[in-house]
Amino acid sequence: MRHLSRLGAIGAVLIALAFPAGAAHATPGGPGVVGKVIARTTVGDRDYILREVTIPPGQATGWHYHDGTLYARIKQGTLSHFDATCASSGVHPEGSTLQEPPGADHVHIGRNLGTTDLVLQVLYVLPHGAPFSQDAPNPGCDFE
Repeated sequence: MRHLSRLGAIGAVLIALAFPAGAAHATPGGPGVVGKVIARTTVGDRDYILREVTIPPGQATGWHYHDGTLYARIKQGTLSHFDATCASSGVHPEGSTLQEPPGADHVHIGRNLGTTDLVLQVLYVLPHGAPFSQDAPNPGCDFE
């Protein structure tokens, strides 16, 4: 029975994500960084939000973390991802995917070090009502 309940919740999310919703909300970042909500639904105590985020060349998301798990696909460009130790935690080319775990102990920044727009398709799985991200101070890296 528990398996059927979980399957039903996943089905509800997939159906809801097929329909457009809501206004765009931008995550703080460099000039020109924009996010557009494609779909949104709530199942139980979780919000499932699909967004497209565009980061211009030379710009970044700003240091932040998420209150829930984030799943992303690189639609265009290359994402350079850095953790709070200032070390690269991955370079993700077009077509690749990544997962970001939740919590303040997972502060990170996404940067576009390329020459074309970076476009991310992002699924946020957040506690109901939580923001897309929580701003965090630069942990001491020589870049923003």
